[in-house]
Amino acid sequence: MDAVRVALLREVLAGTQWPAAARRFAGSLRRCVAPEAGSLLLVGTERYEPWHLAAHLVDEAAWSGLPELAPTLVRHRVRRGEPPHLSVGLGRLEAARRGHTLLVVAPGAPGTGLLERVHDARRAGATVLSLDGGDPDLGTLAHEALSVAEGTAELDLDTVQHLVSAAAGENSLPAQRGPRRFRDRLARLADQLTAPPPNRW
Repeated sequence: MDAVRVALLREVLAGTQWPAAARRFAGSLRRCVAPEAGSLLLVGTERYEPWHLAAHLVDEAAWSGLPELAPTLVRHRVRRGEPPHLSVGLGRLEAARRGHTLLVVAPGAPGTGLLERVHDARRAGATVLSLDGGDPDLGTLAHEALSVAEGTAELDLDTVQHLVSAAAGENSLPAQRGPRRFRDRLARLADQLTAPPPNRW
C-alpha cells in the first residue's frame, strides 16, 4: 500500500482510534527493535502467515534507512528447497533473547504450542509485541498489543497491519535534527493532497 492510499485510509478512519493506535504501536516497535539486522522476528499462527506485513516492513526498512525494521519471517512449516529467507522455522524462537523483538500476528487463537514458545522467548528477555484478534492469553504475554476483535471494529487486522507498517517507517528518527527526510515529506504531501478542501463559508 503506497503513501497516498495510506493517507486516504487514515482520512476514512479519522475520528476512530485506529490511526493513533497504529502509530503508537509502530512507535513501540521502533523503540524495541535493536539496531542489529535480524533482531526482529515475525511469526503468525499455524493457519496464518503474515506475508504481507513482512513484505511491507522490508519496504519500510529500505525507504526509511532502518534495516532493523526488516523482519525475519518465522514459519510453522518450512519445505525443503525453499530460499533462505523463507526457511526459518519455529526453532528460531528458541534462540530469542534480550535484544530481540518478537512480533506475533494472530487473527485467531495462536495455539498452545506457539504460546509456549512466545512465553519462553519472553522469559529469555525478548520483547513481545502482538497484533491479534483479542486472544487473552497472547495479550497477557505481550509487552504491547494492538487487538482487533472480529466483527466489532471498523476494519480488519490486515488493514491495521498496513497502518502499522506505514507508521513504522515514518518519522523514524525523532531525535535527529536537521532537514526532514524525503519519505516524511512525501507522506506529508500525500496527506495534504488527499485532505478535503477547507470550508470557506
